[in-house]
Amino acid sequence: MAVFRIYPEKDTFIWSEPNTAGTYGNAGRDQILEIGGYPDSYLVGRTSRALLQFNSNDVNSTINNKVTGSFSVKLNLSLAYASELPTSYTLYAYPVSQSWVNGIGKRDDLPLNVTGASWKYRGAQENQWTTLGGDYITSSVSGSQTFNLNDSKDVNIDVSNIIVQHYSGSIPNNGILLKIEDTYENYTSSSINLKFFGSDTNTIFPPYLEFKWDDSSYSSTLDTLSTDIATVSIKNYKEQYVDSDIVRFRLSSRPKYPTRAFTTSSIYLTEYKLPANSYWGIKDEFSNEMIVDFDTTYTKISADNTSSYFDVYMDSFQPNRYYRLLIKTTLDGSTVIVDNKNVFKVVKNG
Repeated sequence: MAVFRIYPEKDTFIWSEPNTAGTYGNAGRDQILEIGGYPDSYLVGRTSRALLQFNSNDVNSTINNKVTGSFSVKLNLSLAYASELPTSYTLYAYPVSQSWVNGIGKRDDLPLNVTGASWKYRGAQENQWTTLGGDYITSSVSGSQTFNLNDSKDVNIDVSNIIVQHYSGSIPNNGILLKIEDTYENYTSSSINLKFFGSDTNTIFPPYLEFKWDDSSYSSTLDTLSTDIATVSIKNYKEQYVDSDIVRFRLSSRPKYPTRAFTTSSIYLTEYKLPANSYWGIKDEFSNEMIVDFDTTYTKISADNTSSYFDVYMDSFQPNRYYRLLIKTTLDGSTVIVDNKNVFKVVKNG
């Protein structure tokens, strides 16, 4: 599998508006991560920023044991709600330079929860940030994403530089800080508010890091399937996998009406390979959201002398959910989506 996801070990958001006693709250167990700039009730400009951290062992294991060759890493967050957005704005991702505690609070707790990171503190009312709003490295290791009026507002920021330096140890892995551009922090002209699903969400949209690399190999003496009057199926599909499984899905690709030939075996059992421009994808069965979309670089289907195939690491998916396998290919000049209702469930090992 050339697409692999890992999920945060902790995430929260911090905001610059204290309560009347001057206390800053914690949102370490909130289902939402907020980013933006807004005026408070006194028309003082305020700011919200998000903090996320991914386990170093997960990052290192992915790079050491799964990734082959060059790779990219993107930070993904799904939008839950947005208000008063400008026609264009940019979000920035920076490596956090100091450790922090997640906490168990929520944004609307009364009284405010102070068990973890806030605008002023890295922990529970102790260990202040050197700079209010979090300490982060403002250098070329950052990533950014610019959004225009009609763009999707989901975050998909390339953070490869940050993750590579976390992996190499050149900067400590204290996570990633997400903020809106300086122009819209402490904003008073409107309430710019971006709300994203956090890791405590009850939806299928938690934040994640997505590693992508090209693991395809197209070296086969099999004939290429060319007719769209054909059957394409997954030979070794099962209805359930444990999250420790690494599955090589083998495809059976054959024309329905093969050309007659003089042979000692049935021409109806002869395997063909799919064309080189063939891809796999995975959809969440109940939401119909593409979990792994067809990608012309990173979900290419491979082929050897046995059949076409692709590999999937099941620990990339959330357990106890159902997923559907899809194939996209081009046959006889037409783009074909093969959906054989191959639905499977991922369960935890043990």
